[in-house]
Amino acid sequence: MSTTSHTSTAAPAAVTGPATAVQGRTVTDVELAITGMTCASCANRIERKLNKIDGVTATVNYATEKAKVTAPDGIAPDELVAAVHAAGYGARLPDPPTVAEEPGGSGQVDESSAEPVELRAARQRLLTSIVLSVPVIALAMVPAWQFTYWQWISLTLAAPVIVWAAWPFHRAAWANLRHGAATMDTLISLGTLAAFAWSLYALLFGTAGIPGMTHPFELTISPSDGAGNIYLEVAAGVTTFILAGRYFEARSKRRAGAALRALLQLGAKDVTVLRESPNGSRVEERIPVGQLAVGDRFVVRPGEKIATDGIVVEGSSAVDASMLTGESVPVEVVVGDEVVGATVNASGRLVVQAHRVGADTQLAQMATLVEDAQTGKAAVQRLADRISGVFVPIVIALSAVTLAFWLGTGAGAAAAFTAAVAVLIIACPCALGLATPTALLVGTGRGAQLGILIKGPEILESTRKVDTVVLDKTGTVTTGRMSLLAVHTAGSDGSGTDPSDADEVLRLAGALENASEHPVAAAITRAARERVGELPEVTEFGNLEGLGVRGVVDDHAVLVGRPALLDQWSQRLPDDLAAVAELESGKGRTVVAVAVDGEPRAVMAVADIVKDTSAEAIARLRGLGLTPILLTGDNRAVAETVAREVGIPSDDVVAEVLPADKLQVVKDLQAQGRVVAMVGDGVNDAAALAQADLGLAMGTGTDVAIEAADITLVRGDLRAAADAIRLSRRTLGTIRGNLFWAFAYNVAALPLAALGLLNPMLAGAAMALSSVFVVGNSLRLRRFRPTSDQG
Repeated sequence: MSTTSHTSTAAPAAVTGPATAVQGRTVTDVELAITGMTCASCANRIERKLNKIDGVTATVNYATEKAKVTAPDGIAPDELVAAVHAAGYGARLPDPPTVAEEPGGSGQVDESSAEPVELRAARQRLLTSIVLSVPVIALAMVPAWQFTYWQWISLTLAAPVIVWAAWPFHRAAWANLRHGAATMDTLISLGTLAAFAWSLYALLFGTAGIPGMTHPFELTISPSDGAGNIYLEVAAGVTTFILAGRYFEARSKRRAGAALRALLQLGAKDVTVLRESPNGSRVEERIPVGQLAVGDRFVVRPGEKIATDGIVVEGSSAVDASMLTGESVPVEVVVGDEVVGATVNASGRLVVQAHRVGADTQLAQMATLVEDAQTGKAAVQRLADRISGVFVPIVIALSAVTLAFWLGTGAGAAAAFTAAVAVLIIACPCALGLATPTALLVGTGRGAQLGILIKGPEILESTRKVDTVVLDKTGTVTTGRMSLLAVHTAGSDGSGTDPSDADEVLRLAGALENASEHPVAAAITRAARERVGELPEVTEFGNLEGLGVRGVVDDHAVLVGRPALLDQWSQRLPDDLAAVAELESGKGRTVVAVAVDGEPRAVMAVADIVKDTSAEAIARLRGLGLTPILLTGDNRAVAETVAREVGIPSDDVVAEVLPADKLQVVKDLQAQGRVVAMVGDGVNDAAALAQADLGLAMGTGTDVAIEAADITLVRGDLRAAADAIRLSRRTLGTIRGNLFWAFAYNVAALPLAALGLLNPMLAGAAMALSSVFVVGNSLRLRRFRPTSDQG
């Protein structure tokens, strides 16, 4: 998004929803891209400004830098932009991200180039500050290195850091001052400028600039007029530490829109449409999917993505819709069935008539769900900003009182200004810049070693209050891949327990299914290879649409498919196998029947199996005080079977839900007062992950789910979800402890500064001690261990 604050006239691009009637007035949803925010309090200020406009309801999200505004029909978007400008920030009407639709287009999502420029600028400021600040801090803290004129070298190195690198803080502080507010930026700007200004005074008009001046290492409390003290290392160090924290935060925020970009890129880029030729025959033409219109007929070959939502008019196939619906079993489609864009045609050739295109498709609607969930999530104010909202005004008032007191006692202007400036300097806690970044660095680094990726500081606060964890089934609790669970053969005694017969049937069935692309066939083939080794060749292979396959294996005529296939070929299952088939179906498993040489020989059970670690993981989540809820698009029987295996009561199972329903389930739980964590891995989970108070994505899942979530579990092991919550809570506790000590050292020193007794080396030592403590406290997170490694 642009960093400029020019008013855009592209109003239609900003309208994100249809006009609706509210209390007799027509209202429209408008989206604004906001620039210039530096903390969550900025978002609150803009929100208050917009909500003062009659009839306007606005929500501003600091993380995504967007404002969702519902405005009456009589209010133009330009008025909303002007209101944001009046609050001291930039706003514009953004163009929605779109996939390139021109012929030969790359299909890449159109992104504004302004944000990466901002990120590069932040990195440049940080690197420059590090290079210039390190020698300044080293010279100030080690008297043995203080050569003749060292103080002037320090001034030369520190000046660009304090003036240029810290410019974002100064600019934000000025904006805050104009609006009568105080944030961390105010404290940082005041403290660094006060330290720099007094250092300049001491160098130019005091005794600090004389050749051979040194800062002896003395921890004494005594009055001083400040003429020989410089605080350049304080100003440069604080600037560098805070810039580091802001840079890593900006890099994290850069990913906020990645879920939408990933969603838009899931769809097909090109499509083969059928056109009528002049002689009446049909010809195929390859066009970009953006040129597809409602009513067009297009071809989908095996392995291709379905270009858009439509109705099958020719052919039949199995469609893998797991990315969108979470349903682990491929859906069999025939003429007249509806199919959804971005799903994958697993086997046969289909001709589909386009029913919905563009923004009307299910994929586009899911993108809207994700965006709305992200924007609607309440922004969490950073702890430092909340504290500084009270701390900064108190410090400024104390500095003013100190100045007035010393002037009133006749101590002289030099002593009065020394004490007043000392209050500002000591109140700018050096360790505050380290409090959050170091804990995050160590905590997230340790998390990465354990396969846990935490995206930023705002996420940690959610983990503390989470009391409910919603678990997607497919790919999260289960493997997400079909597996052969049992082979029941028709033995002479009816027991179906002849292992040699089972292996032979599996060998023949596996060989035949090896010629099919169906996921259930792949599960049978994989199991056959594991149990009996190499598979024989198949001849006379045939695909029986929607039912199964047939062929000849080792001179045996073999049928593999639904029980209905055997009925159709007059090879009805005997009573013992029919009973087994009914039992397996009742467990939610896919039943595959096998006939050899005209005789029914076996029934196989195929299903998406539970991961070995899922039951243990759910027990750990309960140990953290969380209530697990199983959520799935699969049918009730499958869901309850899985729930029993992992120890979740049937009352806590929500089955047969669509993607939008998953989002609604999370909203309903939140409406009940619960703080919800969501664990998922598919595109269908993205909106729910974004809506949840804490979203955890399995790293083995889709990019969309990962980008929409707050925490990514790289290993795909559900036990990592419990470890992620424990680590996040531990990291948050460490940050809180760091913030307490960062302020405590400085608050304790404030009375000394106000009394004019603050020795510069004592101030430096206090800050160093505070910083060392904060770093040491953060390093304790390196000892965090998963539950399985403890005891």
